Amino acid sequence: MANRLIHASALLWALLVFMPKPAHAQSWLSDRLDMFGTLAAETRIFPEAGAHPGQRSHASGFSMEATAYIEGDGGSSVTITPFLRFDAGDPERTHADLREAYFLTYGDAGDGEWELRAGIDRVFWGVAEARSLVDIINQTDLVEHPDAKTKLGQPMVHFTLSGGWGVLELFGLSGHRKRTFPGTQGRLRGRLVVDNSRTTYESADEEWHVDLAGRYSNSFGPLDIGLSVFDGTSREPTFILDPAFASLAPHYEQIRQIGLDGQITTGPLLLKLEAIRRTGGRNRMLQEEDYTASILGGEYSVNGPWDTDADLSLFAEWLRDGRERNATDALANSVFLGARIDLNDEHGTNFFLGVLDSLEADSRVLSAEFSRRLSDSLSLNVEATSHIGFETDEIAYDVRRDSHIGISLEYSF
Repeated sequence: MANRLIHASALLWALLVFMPKPAHAQSWLSDRLDMFGTLAAETRIFPEAGAHPGQRSHASGFSMEATAYIEGDGGSSVTITPFLRFDAGDPERTHADLREAYFLTYGDAGDGEWELRAGIDRVFWGVAEARSLVDIINQTDLVEHPDAKTKLGQPMVHFTLSGGWGVLELFGLSGHRKRTFPGTQGRLRGRLVVDNSRTTYESADEEWHVDLAGRYSNSFGPLDIGLSVFDGTSREPTFILDPAFASLAPHYEQIRQIGLDGQITTGPLLLKLEAIRRTGGRNRMLQEEDYTASILGGEYSVNGPWDTDADLSLFAEWLRDGRERNATDALANSVFLGARIDLNDEHGTNFFLGVLDSLEADSRVLSAEFSRRLSDSLSLNVEATSHIGFETDEIAYDVRRDSHIGISLEYSF
């Protein structure tokens, strides 16, 4: 029900944002409203035929995300960001979401400041490039991208208190969001599709369980550090097979996670760490297993390589999951190497090349990205992903033929 309410609200807000406004409304909003967003036409091409019946090798569609920022009196504001996607290849990828729809107010608190956000919002924690372990507030919008970095909006109350001693954030969360998954015609899925209509929860309150979270962050010279805790419904489901339905039913447990993220800046070198301790979840074999996971790595920046105006960033990270082969992510125990080049030209041209190499199996993911502005409002983005060695990896075997190329033409307003 929570997901249906969010989707209906997203469609409504999209209509309100884009429909023509009456003259008196335009006059009232002219000094208070700031609106911006993107409209993108996209296509994905899969060179190999799908490994499962019904999968398509090509899909095109469009997406739209718009933000309306309305400034109120006394420093308060309202932010509304609806998102819509239509995909001709996979009906399950066609969806709507309210990424943001929150009221914000703030004030002084002694020598510091307090801030309150209430509504639907997105919150990001973490410093790593390949994955983010500590980031747990929002649910993953997996049909958007397999890197699991795109998030659904989450209903919450978010209170922040800051001062010279650091920043303390407290969260009350309810209206759990179900993770999105490809459908029968979609790619990047398992042999059996995930049926979100048969979702179950460990909590008797189901999606309305009240989750609690908090984070403390501060800077100590070159060290930036964050300590976080989460107690509530997991964002990562386990899957229960019911042969009668020939599909997988997601099940969300009650978990507790303690997280640490830190970054040390020493000139051109950034040293990064993310680590979690999670209890209450299940492993790949559907057994309850408490575990520790971490990402340790660094980023090195080179200004003006080869006597150019470009910036070069090099990445190296080691991903480790204490569950080893029983981890729920096929590449949870891996080494990541990457490089990004920003040409710093008038078109904002940049390139990225990376490889995520499994330490548990002879499999790896190669990724390449290119982006460039074609005009002040139009940009081109190209992305290619190649799956290597997945034929011999029992965890990643189902997506062995899902190497693909994605092309997006994006208009910003």
